[in-house]
Amino acid sequence: MQLPMLDTITDAGLKADVCRKLIDLGSKMQDMMPASSENIEGAVKYTDEQIESVIGAIRKTNGEYDFRYIGNIILILVGVYLLSALFNLTMGLVMSGVAQNTVRDLRREVDRKLSRLPLRYYDIKPHGDILSRVTNDVDTIAGTLQQSLTQIITSVITIIGYIIMMLTISPVLTLIVLTTIPLYIMTTTFIAKKSQKYFAAQQKELGALSGHVEEMYSGFKIIKAFGREKRSIGTFDGINTDLCNASWKAQFVSGIMFPLMNFISNLGYVGISVIGGIWITRSILGIGDILAFIQYSRSFTHPITQTANIANVIQSTVACAERVFEMLDEEEEIPDRSDAVPIEAPKGEVRFENVDFRYTEDVPLIEDMDLHVREGQMIAIVGPTGAGKTTLVNLLMRFYEIDSGRISVDGVDIRDIRRSELRKMFGMVLQDTWLFNGTIRDNIAYGKEGATDEEIIKAAKAAHVDHFIRTLPDGYDTVLNEEASNISQGQKQLLTVARAILADPAILILDEATSNVDTRTELLIQKAMKNLMKGRTSFVIAHRLSTIRDAEMILVMNKGRIVETGSHRELLAKGGFYADIYNSQFADSAIRN
Repeated sequence: MQLPMLDTITDAGLKADVCRKLIDLGSKMQDMMPASSENIEGAVKYTDEQIESVIGAIRKTNGEYDFRYIGNIILILVGVYLLSALFNLTMGLVMSGVAQNTVRDLRREVDRKLSRLPLRYYDIKPHGDILSRVTNDVDTIAGTLQQSLTQIITSVITIIGYIIMMLTISPVLTLIVLTTIPLYIMTTTFIAKKSQKYFAAQQKELGALSGHVEEMYSGFKIIKAFGREKRSIGTFDGINTDLCNASWKAQFVSGIMFPLMNFISNLGYVGISVIGGIWITRSILGIGDILAFIQYSRSFTHPITQTANIANVIQSTVACAERVFEMLDEEEEIPDRSDAVPIEAPKGEVRFENVDFRYTEDVPLIEDMDLHVREGQMIAIVGPTGAGKTTLVNLLMRFYEIDSGRISVDGVDIRDIRRSELRKMFGMVLQDTWLFNGTIRDNIAYGKEGATDEEIIKAAKAAHVDHFIRTLPDGYDTVLNEEASNISQGQKQLLTVARAILADPAILILDEATSNVDTRTELLIQKAMKNLMKGRTSFVIAHRLSTIRDAEMILVMNKGRIVETGSHRELLAKGGFYADIYNSQFADSAIRN
């Protein structure tokens, strides 16, 4: 009873001794009490180790808060958080750079691949599907590289950190937690394999939908004219429904991942709780250690679940990547020969020698064709639809490769000339006009790199389009929209003619070049074409035979063969296939009149 009051003692050692004596005194008094008093409800008992720990703490801190120690802890935490923020910022910057640079290189490779693919590829693939691969699929890959890879790296580091912390508490309990990892892996692998085919179907249907929308939009006027809106909408609804079903299946299967991950996590939680409870009763581990371990184990499952969910995103990305790399693996045009050289001053002499060609193996089109076109000669190619007229031009330009035989320009096999140099020799005006979104000046100048304004205006005047251009509010600076629908079809044709005139090629190819203009404009264009074709080899494909009467040689084609050759008068005198076509046209005109 002679012990002093604790709040009057300033010495830490003396205070600890007083506390020890008070505890010993309390123990003696408890021993003197009746035995029934030992089972007082709510009584708290402490082990000798806990009491010694408290006494030791009093000797160190004098029973007061060590604000310096707490301050040091706070500073360490602030430093750790700042370092964590710095690492996150650095990782974000690095991964953003890696992801965007990778996707940039992928887009560049896709664009270069598209330029190397043969025309055959574009003939069999819907344009909308190609656009979907270049945009939707590549964007999905970019999003995965940007976000998912960062999350995977963070999750892996977090998992390692939690394992280390759990090992410091109890290696045995950590082993129990680690036994759930194979279950996570097996579940993730199983679901990923199941969802893969649905994600692939989803991207396929998305490509089909893009193709349909692109096709319907480009032909919107025709759809309205023929009243096919319901059919178009019905087709859209069908593809959209298929896309919905594929997406639903993909999301449903991948959505099973989280409940299963949570179930496996709960199995580990139950095992730790049971064993931890037994160990607490046997004083193997303290309740604080068990609670801390349970918290770590619960947190340990979050990055694993996050990684499993990322696996679903990766499945969608793999489906997109397969479509992109499928395009990158397509067979390219036959590469130019390493010793290919350009023709410095092309004259325009063209020869076809025993040429065979077919679009499909079992359907022959051109067989054993021989043709000699002299320098500066105008050749007209006529015949019914599907006779092979445009195919002849495609072979000459190496849009398609011949199956056998030889095509030469100025005695040089076109396969010995680089495609870029070969095509510079040609100027083309097609029935289907192509103008890009830009000014009229830029569209005409497309025919010649570095063309001056004087050359552009001169070409426009030669094509009889200068007057029309000057009537526009902005003249040559008038901007054409994407479809060039703010000018008429005939005016678009005139601009493509001006572009060909500006190119000043050695060989001209005119594929129904005047089919979309009125009769008066057609006569003006023909007059301009005659001046342009002087001294140049010209191939003119025409259905209206009245436009090619002055051709030096007319090739009459049918079923891929040249069935007749000669001038207009010679062919009429023969009374053969050409005469039948010519007379039928004028007979039809007479009936209409």
